[in-house]
Amino acid sequence: MADGRPDPEALLARVQQEEGSAGRGRLKVFFGAVAGVGKTYAMLQAAHERLEEGIDVVVGYVETHGRAETDALLVGLPEIPPHRVPYRDRILREFDLDGALARKPGLILVDELAHTNAPGSRHQRRFQDVEELLAAGIDVYTTLNVQHLESLNDLVAQVTGVAVRETVPDSIVESADEVELIDLPPDELLGRLRDGKVYVPEQAERAVANFFRKGNLIALRELALRCTADRVDAQMQVYRRAEGAERTWPIAEKLLVCISPSPSAARLVRAGRRLARRLRASWTVLFVEQPRHAALSKEDQAYADHALRLAEELGGETVTLTAHDAVEEIVAFARARNVSKIVVGKPARFWRWRELWSGSFVTRLARASGDIDVFIVHGDERGAPTRSSAVPAPVDWSGYARAVATTGGCTAVAAAGFPWLERSNLVMVYLLGVVVVATRWGRGPSLLASVLGVAAFDFFFIPPHFTFAVADAQYVVTFAVMAAVAAILSTLTARVKLQADVARARERRTGALYALSRELAGTRSLDTMIGAVRRHVEEVFDAATAVFLPGDRGMLEVRGEAPPSFARDAKEVAVASWVGGHGAPAGKGTDTLSGAEGLYLPLTGSRGVVGVLGVHAGAGRPPFTTDQRHLLDAFANQAALALERALLAREAHRNRLAAEGESLRNALLAAVSHDLRTPLAAISGAASSLAFSSDRLDAASSRELVLTIHEEADRMGRLANNLLDMGRLQGSRVALRREWQPLEEVVGAALHDLERQLREREVVLRLPDDLPLVPLDDVLVERVLVNLVENALRYTPPGTTIELGASAGADQVTVEVLDRGPGIPEGEESRIFEKFFRGENAPARQGVGLGLALARAIVEAHGGRIWAENRPGGGAAFRFTLPLTGEPPAAETAP
Repeated sequence: MADGRPDPEALLARVQQEEGSAGRGRLKVFFGAVAGVGKTYAMLQAAHERLEEGIDVVVGYVETHGRAETDALLVGLPEIPPHRVPYRDRILREFDLDGALARKPGLILVDELAHTNAPGSRHQRRFQDVEELLAAGIDVYTTLNVQHLESLNDLVAQVTGVAVRETVPDSIVESADEVELIDLPPDELLGRLRDGKVYVPEQAERAVANFFRKGNLIALRELALRCTADRVDAQMQVYRRAEGAERTWPIAEKLLVCISPSPSAARLVRAGRRLARRLRASWTVLFVEQPRHAALSKEDQAYADHALRLAEELGGETVTLTAHDAVEEIVAFARARNVSKIVVGKPARFWRWRELWSGSFVTRLARASGDIDVFIVHGDERGAPTRSSAVPAPVDWSGYARAVATTGGCTAVAAAGFPWLERSNLVMVYLLGVVVVATRWGRGPSLLASVLGVAAFDFFFIPPHFTFAVADAQYVVTFAVMAAVAAILSTLTARVKLQADVARARERRTGALYALSRELAGTRSLDTMIGAVRRHVEEVFDAATAVFLPGDRGMLEVRGEAPPSFARDAKEVAVASWVGGHGAPAGKGTDTLSGAEGLYLPLTGSRGVVGVLGVHAGAGRPPFTTDQRHLLDAFANQAALALERALLAREAHRNRLAAEGESLRNALLAAVSHDLRTPLAAISGAASSLAFSSDRLDAASSRELVLTIHEEADRMGRLANNLLDMGRLQGSRVALRREWQPLEEVVGAALHDLERQLREREVVLRLPDDLPLVPLDDVLVERVLVNLVENALRYTPPGTTIELGASAGADQVTVEVLDRGPGIPEGEESRIFEKFFRGENAPARQGVGLGLALARAIVEAHGGRIWAENRPGGGAAFRFTLPLTGEPPAAETAP
């Protein structure tokens, strides 16, 4: 923007935004502080105006709350009938989204943007309906109160004491094409309430006593005005950037405090904070780093660092830029930020010769600032760091020595070419040497090289030779031009070198943050995240690092391998605990617990402090500079987000396990209590008949009752065994007793256990004679067969056939149980093996849902698999495999 041309990135963003909005409807929000200010009334008035312009206007949904003047405005506007949704014992009127999309008017009115739709609607919230309308190219008018903005929800609850449940994302309002503020003074609104123009009298009395108190109305009105002003300011900034406006538009006060490495920097910050508070303006502290600052001592440089930290503590924004000309950079930054006032310090010393050469800083800033006000502040220097008596950093004389050597080399090259080259070409040799020195060793040595070059050129190559006398006066001009060009080249080269150093520093910072964020994004383990954070911080800052997280007792503990400076020093751990409890930085380089050896930063996430990052740079090193602190804060923010994500994932996993356990217990209790009720009732009834009516029962009836008791007791026993076995298998506490056994014996034992249930069924066995021995736990595999056959009995009609067969493969035996029942519903083929799952065809009074789950657990414990599928022609097929691993024992031969 300094050259007056528009920012290409801004133009590209504008073009992309216009392309994205092409074909999309326009949204206008009638915005107000509370209900009753006239938003719906104003929306209907605007709709009539658009209707008179020939626009196809339709009322989608408008809530008049029985207000006569609002009802009157509905006359003449076509309306889409509301969608009636039955809910509990009443009928709800909702916006008919499908009807609006089918009608597709030019403009539709949809009142109460924050409304929650009735259950069963396509979208949960009405603003989602509006988004679909806009995507379809339909313009929308809607209304919204300030308390429904998501970002203000907590603030409104704090001010009014009422928690608003229905909120709208701020992005909806921010992306609106137009927001019109509908305002009404609190006294006038209260008068409308009393007159019954907002609510019916009973509701109005309750509203005035609660939400509609005058203090609440004033606060909500201020919030609405501020939100509208912020939106207008954002629109103005967009327009200024789009039009390339250079002049500042001081609509809202914005202060820019400019500091330098001087004792008055902290005082300037305090003065800027006071002025911003009086003006109720936002404020920014700017430090422009220049090449000459590199020659300052560390004590002088500490003034700027202290002032920047003070500004952050006082709530201001801090910015550090690098430039050769501070005035140009300050003015460019101020215009980009639309700053209205610039605060600078009054210079303590006046250098007349410097002012004559380049002009004073204040004078140049006042001239360049144009319509921006410039405040010059002067006062005492309390609070600034005390100037140390230490001498400035020693000068590196090696660069000057190399400048002398480079000039000597240029003289030797020029002497070698002197017989064949013109003197103007020899000047180029010395200028090349000046550029080399400026590139390698800085501005001071390059200036020395330029002076020595002029002197050597005069001494060796201008007659009379080997003297500094000049026979021809025209060479004086040559010397002057040569010296000026050398000085300019040295200055420009030093400036380019500084900019390159700054660019490299920024690249390193960006690269370090990118590397950390990329590694954290691909990491799920908490310990791996902590290791990544420590490694990156230690590489960038060359300092020992530790991450403190709450332990089992809630106390902060070092997580992972801890450096000795953190592990054994109780004082450092206490500082970290303070930071974790207060959520503020402390330690070395801060104003809190500054006696600590390390710097401690809170790792703050969305739910508060999740941990503490400790950085120990060493006892002899100075505190981190402001730039280093900003980079360290960025590292801490990245680490906090990653750690919070890992902790939330761990917490979600624990909650999921707890929920599953609770669900399992509830299902177990419900299923067992239901399934035990039937056999208990049968046993109780049979036993009572035997106990109290035995004299009237014949032998056959008594035997039938005894068999019923026995059968139902067996059923309860199988249920209990299933529960116990499932618990043992899930807990991995069962050791399989594998033995090589004939599968026919296991099948026979299972059918014997089910003899009573199978007495009215035909069971077809298909067991080949050449079935090999199978390594299995006969008791558990028998349980699998019993459960599969019981399942077939439960789901098939009486009299149908059940088939049980087996076949041998190269490395496994496959067993199958087939029936001709209703089959398995689509999609339930794998779910039927889950605990407590009972399919759609399950009998109402039978089955807990553990039999098939237990069968799968037993088969998988043997290393096999089990599955189910529908048979052609109807019915279900359950199959499982048992692996043939190892060698069967050799058969014993008769002696």
